Formats: sequence, C-alpha cells, structure tokens
Amino acid sequence: MAKKTGKGRLITLITVLALLAGAWGGYYIYDKYLSWRLFPKYRFQKGMCYVTWNKDRWGAPGSDESLKEMAKAGVKWVAFIPTWYQEGCGSTRIFPTENTPTDESLAHAIKTAHRLGMKVMIKPHLDVLDMSGGNWRGEIICEREPEWAEWFADYQAFILHYAKIAQAKRVAIFCLGTELKLVSIRKPDMWREYVIEPVRRIYKGPLTYAAHWDEEFERVKFWDALDYIGIDAYFPLAKKSGAPYEEIRKGWDEWIGAIEAVQAKYGKPVLFPEIGYCSARGAAKKPWEDLASGELDLQVQADCYRALFERFWDKDWFYGAYWWRWGTDVRFGGPENKSYTPQGKPALDIMREWYSKPVPKKKFEKERQ
Repeated sequence: MAKKTGKGRLITLITVLALLAGAWGGYYIYDKYLSWRLFPKYRFQKGMCYVTWNKDRWGAPGSDESLKEMAKAGVKWVAFIPTWYQEGCGSTRIFPTENTPTDESLAHAIKTAHRLGMKVMIKPHLDVLDMSGGNWRGEIICEREPEWAEWFADYQAFILHYAKIAQAKRVAIFCLGTELKLVSIRKPDMWREYVIEPVRRIYKGPLTYAAHWDEEFERVKFWDALDYIGIDAYFPLAKKSGAPYEEIRKGWDEWIGAIEAVQAKYGKPVLFPEIGYCSARGAAKKPWEDLASGELDLQVQADCYRALFERFWDKDWFYGAYWWRWGTDVRFGGPENKSYTPQGKPALDIMREWYSKPVPKKKFEKERQ
C-alpha cells in the first residue's frame, strides 16, 4: 500500500470530520488561518442589513469605515444584499444592471467584515424594474408551465452565482430568496428542485428563505428543507400613529402565536433576515412603508427596537434579527434623518445595549447536548 502524504492525511481527516459534523448537526468553515473549524449549525445572530445600489460602493474606503462603525455598535452578523432585476412581474429573464454591486466589491466587503470579526449572510434580492401600478417582487408570477420553467432556470443561475461566492468566501449563512410570495406559495416543488437542492450541492452552510410577514411565512411548504424559518418581520404593531410604548410592545401579541405555530410545525429556529422601522410618525403602524417624507419621530423607532428585543430575546426558538438598514457612508443617518437607518439615533443606543448582552442558551443548542 502506498504511504499517505501529509496532504492525503489532511484530506482523510477533513472527510471524517465532515461526516461527524453532519451527524452532530454542525458544519465546517475554512477560516483565515487555513484550518478547518467546526461550528454549530444554529447560532444567535446579532445582525444588520448592508445594501447598496452602486456597483463599486462596497469596495470603497468609505464603506470600510462604515463597516467599522457597524462593528463598534455591537453587530456580529452582517447581511450583504446584492440585487438583480426582471422587467415586469410576468417576465422570465433575470439579470444584473449597472446598479448591481460587482462580485469584486462584494468579495472586498466580505473580507472587511471578516477582518472586523463579523460573520456574513448573503441575501440576494430580486426586484422588478417596472413598478407601475405598485408592482413588486411579491407579485412575480408566470401564466404557463413553460414560462415557470424558464423563470426558475434563470432564478437558479442567479442564486447559484451567489451560492458559489458564499462557499468560496466562507460565508456563515445563505438566504436563497426574499419575499417572492406568489412563487413560493404556488411552486414549492420547483423551489426544492431548482433552488434548494442545487444550492445544497454547492454551499455547505445553513440556509434560510426570507418570507413576507403577511401570510407568506405561514404558507411556505419547504421550511422542512431549510435550516431556519426566515421572516421579513414588518408586522404592524399599532393601530394608530403616536401609540405609546406599551401599546407597541403589546402589538406583538397579534403575531407571536402565528410565528410559534409555524415554528412548532416544522421544528426549526426562527430568524428575522430583515426588520426595520423609520424614525418617522406612523412607523409602528406601517413598518413596511418608507416614511422619510413624513414627520420626524425618533422615539417611535427606538420604541419599536426595544419592543422587539423585549418580546423575543429570551424565546427559545428565536435566533436573531437583521435590521434594515446600515448606510455605506458614516455620515448617513443622524437626528434629523427619518429613514430606516438607526445610525446616529436613539434606536442605535437600544440596539447597542441589547447586542452587548449575553445570549440565553437556546432550544436547539440544548437539544444537541
């Protein structure tokens, strides 16, 4: 028998460890020290969304500085969101544009985040260029089966492009879709065949899907094939503008039961890949609306942040949230800004306070012991 070389022994060791990881419920990441490390599949994520619609912005020094400020605020996980497009809701061709971040700028941003000690999610978005009549990604639909096959073939190419980057760049979690409401509800089997199974063959970390808060998350039928139940959690928390904090906090009562029912049905941890509130009057009533042209209200944003942390932090099945959104310029935000960012606002202090806390032992860690 030929004697094994050092490289051969390393490959054998990695193979054995990979098999053990699958049985244990963990996975492997090739880290910066060129060694293999075992991580648990389920980890609490103190997250933030980081998005740009400029092809080179993530590679700019200003973006590096903004990521540094994000890390100082206690963020441990950052979701990079590159966007591709299709012409209309019935189109079947999916493509990048001049507004899509380049792969080089994404790779640079991932490297910067890792250097700062943050773990990374890639969360590719698909948007519709023709938004006349209020069209949005949740209304993407095809009329005939051949068109569905064309659409899924293009979507597969789009999502596998980023799955390959995620695997190559040691990304800790991958989100394989966002708020594609009609597609996910009507074509769950095609999701498995064209998206989930091909991604699994390329990317070896945990997977989630970011379902829309309004009915979609309850009707997704492929949660069993993923690792986290993902909900973009723009649930309304108040019936009127100007609601006091206790009413906002209590507003979660209407939604927690439905979330818990889906979690219990599939036995998966729940993650909010996206959640956010403008610092403007009415944000608790309609969190999904960009209210930047409305009346400034820094307190409602802070109250909504606090309510999320107080209601979910200790729940056994809750594994974190990614706030929408941190700007790629350190000057973004501030006390006169009404947009979603917490930068330079009281909401940032709330987030920093909670992100500095130790995370309670969660259900899925306990079950592995």
